[in-house]
Amino acid sequence: MTDSLDAERAALRARLGAGARYDSPAAPAEDLVLARRGTAYFARKLNELTDRDLDAPSLVPGSTRRHLVAHIGYHARALTRLADWGRTGIETPMYASAEERDAEIDLGATLPAQALRHLFTHSAVHLNVVWRDLEDAHWDAVVRTFDGSAIRVRQLPLLRARAIWQGALDLGNGGAARDLPPQLRGS
Repeated sequence: MTDSLDAERAALRARLGAGARYDSPAAPAEDLVLARRGTAYFARKLNELTDRDLDAPSLVPGSTRRHLVAHIGYHARALTRLADWGRTGIETPMYASAEERDAEIDLGATLPAQALRHLFTHSAVHLNVVWRDLEDAHWDAVVRTFDGSAIRVRQLPLLRARAIWQGALDLGNGGAARDLPPQLRGS
């Protein structure tokens, strides 16, 4: 698989030419693929919903779909802060507090539907760009998650993959466990 992946990367670089930016060779390629495919899947499930559908409950007890979309968008921003911490060495927590996180999600849920959709899209793109620009050594930097656990930056894509795939199912509009990549089933 690695030889095939290396060949595909070389072909992509040849097609895109000078000036294009790529993931570091030290990046967790398989986990990045899971997160990126999860982002595409979430986007598809979100785009299947009308603006009015966003007001309906999600499968998360006590949360509307609006809350879920806001949570997924702000989760990407929180992971971006952790990746920046790994890159700069300047401690940048995911959130200052649980209260701040919850207030941010509640406020995000009040955004007009188009703005809420843009929150998801822009935060996902920003996270992807930050990951793409991390250098080899940054992937092994240690940061702390919201619960205080020390992890390496290289674990962030798998955290995102789990959250975004589950979020897509929790939208409650036809996503199914069978849609999950095998690596995420039962995790």
